[in-house]
Amino acid sequence: MTTPYSAPSAADLDAARLLLGRLGVCPADLLAVAGERAPAPTFAEYIPVVRAAAGEGTRRVYGSYWNRIVEHWGTRRLDEPTPSEVSQLAEEVRNNVVTRRNARGGRSAAEHLIAALRCVYRHAGNDGHIKAGENPALKVAKPRRLPSTRGAVPDTRLADINQVAATTGNDPALDTLILRLHTETACRRGGALALQPSDLDPDQCVIRLREKGETLRWQPVSPTLMTHLRRHAGERGALAHGQLLRYANGRPITTRRYDHLWLRIGHHLPWVTTQQISTHWLRHTTLTWVERNFGYAIARAYAGHTDSANAGTTATYVRAHLPEIAAALAALTGEPHPLAPDST
Repeated sequence: MTTPYSAPSAADLDAARLLLGRLGVCPADLLAVAGERAPAPTFAEYIPVVRAAAGEGTRRVYGSYWNRIVEHWGTRRLDEPTPSEVSQLAEEVRNNVVTRRNARGGRSAAEHLIAALRCVYRHAGNDGHIKAGENPALKVAKPRRLPSTRGAVPDTRLADINQVAATTGNDPALDTLILRLHTETACRRGGALALQPSDLDPDQCVIRLREKGETLRWQPVSPTLMTHLRRHAGERGALAHGQLLRYANGRPITTRRYDHLWLRIGHHLPWVTTQQISTHWLRHTTLTWVERNFGYAIARAYAGHTDSANAGTTATYVRAHLPEIAAALAALTGEPHPLAPDST
């Protein structure tokens, strides 16, 4: 039912004029046509801008998804796609994901596609290309993450893994060094690949790790591992500020070395392939051992976790420090450490 129109009273008009006067607005301003906003750029035009402004880690994670977005929507403007179209693109990416041995139905691909789009629209909003509330990627829920299947590797099986690495392949010295580095420090793959000779402090037996989120931390290592890291760098020609881990011919290794290593180990130990064991399982193994023997606070510091969003307020007060991490390492390796109390 439509409400009949009634002309405003004189009092209403007087009140409106008074309010407009206080706001500094004249009736002509209300009739003026607002200037039109410049058309939003296309995805092909704008994604290179976002790519240039993003950090290296962001580019590494989202780069392939930005390429996919340009492939599908390159000529479309940022304000054209709808939430339904975002969902359709995410589903297409999910269904066409390359099947890997640790694949989980393309959930991660769909999640990263939506996150990559949100990143683009966040920059677009900051640059004034879209208005608040015009981000269609925010209206599409990411796929729910499934619980991780990773866990700690039993001691006997960890010994089997190291035995295969030490007795097979074209560079056992490199492979065993990689496995020991990850087992002792619980570092991520990116941290190991970023390690440089200048990051080694042999006097205190600590190494500097650069990991995801641009985090930087010092991590204790055993004297034995420090000796082998320095020898490896010297024998394979690693410059002070160049990558430390290298092939025998001096070329720096890449993630492909990790892939080939685990494929080879899986060939000799079928359960490695069946359970999809990877380098990150070594991180789970070490941190589980540290937590069981030294408590949560030391395990958290050992892992290099600095975020407090999910740790609770208490974590601020019980934060562990380098000597405590060194003590845990000394117990893990059976070697005294110069920073560990009562271990020398």
